[in-house]
Amino acid sequence: MSTAGLAIVFGLFTWWFSTGLIIMLVRMPAKAHVWGMAAASLLSVACLFGLVATRDNTTVAGAFAGFTYAVVVWGWLEMTFLYGYITGPRREPLEPYSTGMKRFHAAFNTVSSHEIAILLAGALLAILSFGAANQVGFWTFLVLWSMRISAKLNLFFGVPNVSVEFLPKHLSYLSSYFDRRRVSLFFPVSVTLSSLVFGVIVHAAATTVDPFQAVALALVATLLGLAIVEHWFLVLPLQDAALWRWALQAVDIGRISSEIAPSVPASSEAVIAARAPVPSGDRLSILSPPRGGLSSVRHDKTNQS
Repeated sequence: MSTAGLAIVFGLFTWWFSTGLIIMLVRMPAKAHVWGMAAASLLSVACLFGLVATRDNTTVAGAFAGFTYAVVVWGWLEMTFLYGYITGPRREPLEPYSTGMKRFHAAFNTVSSHEIAILLAGALLAILSFGAANQVGFWTFLVLWSMRISAKLNLFFGVPNVSVEFLPKHLSYLSSYFDRRRVSLFFPVSVTLSSLVFGVIVHAAATTVDPFQAVALALVATLLGLAIVEHWFLVLPLQDAALWRWALQAVDIGRISSEIAPSVPASSEAVIAARAPVPSGDRLSILSPPRGGLSSVRHDKTNQS
């Protein structure tokens, strides 16, 4: 397998595994959130140091490292939102019949603090990467950020495939801000523009003779391509939740076990219930906000920012 092909596989795995890991952490009991957030924070700080250490590393390993560091930092930002630590000043449902700028202003205030946090994190990565030979981390973060904004706007303007069953209870109010209707004009515009950028990056990756550039471009292109696919999940009734059923089952089975008295064995019915199929469309991805209220992730479906 070529290094570019390996980069594509690595990008796919990172997207799939990191999404599942966040789903598991967010669905754990509330008392475990503090420890999960603390561990993620320490790991993110280490990754920031890693970005500095590899800023002039133009080897294939340096490209993989920069990509991974940026994804970890992004995952930390997602967790701050899904845990409810950083959201916005407004934490209540949308008032009935709100339209136009009133609706937009109210919706923005549900996530404004988190948007500022993302902006500050992006600015930090830009500073750390300024003048660096290896800017894979910054470009990875930029793709995640821009496509997340696009997903949020599509949810706001209207898409038909919106599901809110798996929004965390403390973020359930977000579902009132999303418009469930036919696809808005913004969807074809956003998908077309991102697809054009995707094509340019793929062409550059296919024509470069520099191994570092080939891997770097392949990693970024893979992430952008996945984000485009997730946009289509907003309008097509595709059952993609099965990809992360392992994460949902792991937490649900553990929760059932902890709720059953030690002297009483778990019933077969409880185990079967824990392994029941996950409703389609209910997931949380690192690339987009919760489709129901992330795009609040499609966050567990979860959640949004």
